Amino acid sequence: MKRCSLFVILLIGLFIQFTSIDALAQKQTKSQAQKSTKSQAKKPTKALAQAQPTDGQRAKVKEILSSVPLVDGHNDVPIQYRSRVGNKLSAMDFWNTRALSRPMHTDIERLKKGQVGAQFWSVFVSANQPEQQALQQTMEQIDFVYRLVDKYPNEFGIALTADQLEEQFKAKRIASLIGIEGGHSIANSLGALRQFYALGARYMTLTHSRSLDWADSATDSVRHGGLTPFGREVVREMNRLGMLVDISHVSPAVMSHALDVTEAPVIFSHSSARAVCDHVRNVPDSILVRVKQNKGIVMVTFVPSYLNETLRLHLEAAEAESNRLKAAHANDATAIEEGMNRWRTANPEPRATLADVADHIDHIRKLIGSEYIGIGGDYDGIGSLPLGLEDVGTYPDLFAELLRRGYTEQELKNIAGLNFLRVMREVERVAERLQTQRGPSEMLFTDKP
Repeated sequence: MKRCSLFVILLIGLFIQFTSIDALAQKQTKSQAQKSTKSQAKKPTKALAQAQPTDGQRAKVKEILSSVPLVDGHNDVPIQYRSRVGNKLSAMDFWNTRALSRPMHTDIERLKKGQVGAQFWSVFVSANQPEQQALQQTMEQIDFVYRLVDKYPNEFGIALTADQLEEQFKAKRIASLIGIEGGHSIANSLGALRQFYALGARYMTLTHSRSLDWADSATDSVRHGGLTPFGREVVREMNRLGMLVDISHVSPAVMSHALDVTEAPVIFSHSSARAVCDHVRNVPDSILVRVKQNKGIVMVTFVPSYLNETLRLHLEAAEAESNRLKAAHANDATAIEEGMNRWRTANPEPRATLADVADHIDHIRKLIGSEYIGIGGDYDGIGSLPLGLEDVGTYPDLFAELLRRGYTEQELKNIAGLNFLRVMREVERVAERLQTQRGPSEMLFTDKP
């Protein structure tokens, strides 16, 4: 079915006239300021490994990433275009975004340098708005991804299946996939979920920063203790459709419930290991073990406060000091600012590094094996990045570090993309089976359990 007709299907019955809002500030603030529980993490690792990959190891990585697609699970270019230029592709050249007054992490030149073979473009919109408005804005973000691909047809190609992903890679185009970041975008409607799948969305993160009517977020108060009956039906319907169930951003209880319900492998599109850095956005060891049993994948992210425990504790202390100063100087912004400046001078901020990312990968590999690891950078969805991973052109440096640490060539191929392709193909197989067993769910959010 042509894309225009799909949009007509989704628009029928929706009389939405809300205006757009700028969601990028909320996303970046959440990524830096999310609360975490008391630390149970291991001691932080060294800032940078002294030894560096050899030229031979770097050459080997280039060869590996030329042979298999490097699949990244999460990039926020679409919200950058929305917040900066109202999704007007003509207003910003995507070949090179480094010269902008606020440079981006991503552009075509650096995607090529980074040997990215497939990219999930996040169609994130703010969770802190009416959900009907979020639904419309998510449609607009999907439209943006299609227009981006159409504008650069030699560089990008839409992929809806694992086979199409590999076909685009063989054609030397970056396979472009669509991920919905937050169940608020479906506005409590399984019909909307189905139509988003029809429009090309191939994963949905069950929540973003806010707990929903049917699922708890890791960074909000607990409302349900996991998934409600409707939330469980969302997972079942995603299985039937062939949409990847993404459990980044959700509470541990939702992670567990989703794993209880799903008949297909799950993904964490951009999360790291909580045993290494005790941030609530990371994956506990108990869940990692279940990911192996489920044959899913954890796509390790590059968000600094999720990577480095010293940095996480520093940010927690900075927030506490800010709150103390606000209580002491409620109506004196100057005194608060001066107090924070003194605190920052006395407490320099630590820096996460490429080595921290490798440490998370090491931990997951040791606990459950390298067959369940992928990469989900979160470029252009965060303000700062680890030293050594400043933009999308640096992916090969991470793989060179893994090779230096003793990973085999096959392990690097698996982490780059083969693990994800295995997951996606199994999700497709499960959907094919389920569609012979049951039709679309008729559950309404308003139905009584």
